[in-house]
Amino acid sequence: MKLTKKSHACVRLEKDGRTLVIDPGTFSEEDAAVGAEAILVTHEHLDHFDEDRLRAGMEANPAAEIWTLKSVAEKISAAFPGRVHTVGHGDTFTAAGFDVQVHGELHAVIHPDIPRITNVGYLIDGGKVFHPGDALTVPDQPVETLMLPVMAPWNKIAEVIEYVREVKPQRAYDIHDALLTDLARPIYDNQIGALGGAEHLRLTPGASAEV
Repeated sequence: MKLTKKSHACVRLEKDGRTLVIDPGTFSEEDAAVGAEAILVTHEHLDHFDEDRLRAGMEANPAAEIWTLKSVAEKISAAFPGRVHTVGHGDTFTAAGFDVQVHGELHAVIHPDIPRITNVGYLIDGGKVFHPGDALTVPDQPVETLMLPVMAPWNKIAEVIEYVREVKPQRAYDIHDALLTDLARPIYDNQIGALGGAEHLRLTPGASAEV
C-alpha cells in the first residue's frame, strides 16, 4: 500500500491501482481529493472537511463515493444522491478495494465549555493504517501504521506520547501538523521518537512511503 502525506490531516492511500483519500480539509491541497475513488471524512471541522475539495473529487470522478458521519453527510449528500454513505462506530465497509472499520464516537475535548462533536477514526485493511481524526481512539486490534495527530488545540505532547504507547503501532507518521512550526518539529521528533516506543516518522506534503 502506498501512503502519501497531503498537507495537515489529509492522507492518500493507493493499492492495486485504486485510491482512497482521508480528510481533505481547508489546510490540504485544493486537489487533495481529485483522483480518489473513495473519500473518508472523520468529522465536520474545516481542517478535515472542506466542501469545495470534496466536490472537486466527486466531480472529477463520477464513480467516487464518500463515507462519513451524519453531521458531514447532511451537508453534502443532497449534491451527490446515492454517493454519500453515513457510518458510525462499529461499522465495516469496503471502499475502493480497501476494507474499512469505523472506530470512535467523539472528538477530543478542546475545552470543557466547548460542546464535543462526533468524530470517527478509520482502520484500513485490518490494521495496516489507522487514522483517528481528532481523537485519541485506541482500536481493539493491532495497528501497523498509526497516523498520529501531533499538534492540535486539544492535545499536548505528553498525551501524544501516551497515545503511541497505548496503541503500540509498528510505526507512527505525523499528521495534524499544519500548526507546528519547523522550529518546533525537532522537539516533537525527538520526544515522541524517544518515548513513544514505536518508530516515529514524518513525511513532507506530497511525499510517499510503502506501508
